[in-house]
Amino acid sequence: MKNIIFFGDSLTAGHGLPAANSFPSILQQRLDEHPLPYKAYNYGVSGETSAGGRQRLSAVLARHPIDVFVLALGANDGIRGIPVRETTQNLQFIIDAVRRQYPQAQMVLAGLEFPFDLGPLGGHRLAHYATEFKALFRTLADKNSLPFVPFLLQGVLGRRELNLADGVHPNAAGQRILAENVWQVLGPLLQQPVSL
Repeated sequence: MKNIIFFGDSLTAGHGLPAANSFPSILQQRLDEHPLPYKAYNYGVSGETSAGGRQRLSAVLARHPIDVFVLALGANDGIRGIPVRETTQNLQFIIDAVRRQYPQAQMVLAGLEFPFDLGPLGGHRLAHYATEFKALFRTLADKNSLPFVPFLLQGVLGRRELNLADGVHPNAAGQRILAENVWQVLGPLLQQPVSL
C-alpha cells in the first residue's frame, strides 16, 4: 500500500462531522472502488495555522513512509490576518521538509481564498490583504512546480445548504464537493480518470 497524507486544518478534519464524511475519507472510498493501492491518512487539525502545521510536521513525517502529500493549510492564517509573508514562509518550510525526507513523494497544494469581501469592512488595506492571501498559494505552486487545487472551497463557500450552521465549515454534502475539487488534481496523479 502507498500512503497519501492529507495535512490541513478543520476543512480537512471534517469539523463537526463523523470522520467518514471528511473529504479524505470520501477519497479513500473512491480509491477502494477502483481499487487503487493507496491508504489515505487524515492529518487535519481544527484551528491549526500554517505555523502550527510547521511545528507538528516532523511527527507526521516520522509516522509513515509518504508517497503523496496533500497540503491544505492557511485558512486560519487568513481568518486571523497573519501576514502573508509568514504564511508563505511556513508553507514553503513544509514543502521543503517533505521533499527533503521523501524526495520521490508527489505533492499537491490546495489553494484558498478569503471567505468574504473585506472591502466594506475595512477599506483598501483588508481588500489588499485578501488579494495577497489568494495569490500566495498559486505563487507557491508555481515556484515549487506543484500540482495545484486552485480553490479548495470552490462551489461550497457562501452556500448555506452546503455548510454547517456556522456558515464556515462544509457539511457532508459540502465535503463531497471538496473531495471532487481535490480529485480533479489528485486523480490524474494516481493515473485515474478525474470523475468522482
